[in-house]
Amino acid sequence: MSVTCFIRYEIDPFKRDDFVEYARNWGQAIPRCGADLIGYFAPHEGSATIAYGVYNVENLAAYEAYRARIAADPLGRRNYEFARDRRFILKEDRFFLKHVSSPHGESAT
Repeated sequence: MSVTCFIRYEIDPFKRDDFVEYARNWGQAIPRCGADLIGYFAPHEGSATIAYGVYNVENLAAYEAYRARIAADPLGRRNYEFARDRRFILKEDRFFLKHVSSPHGESAT
């Protein structure tokens, strides 16, 4: 069973478009580097500062290998630099959860 990485971002609400560009770049790089990207989510209604990135990896060892690949990926490096230079991410928290509610729907009896 895989684990899901949730990244909670606090972003500058006046630089939302920068976050959207950042997210679209990860949409290309993350799958290429071996993680199963669920998606990036930008503020829409309610908070203007909270955003998320969500992807699956097989286990924490696979996560470490993925992190090495994304750090070496040309788009990955450019995206890290873009975030550093534009400073639209104010805070980033990363945590891992296991999906435990499957299967969904009616239970078999």
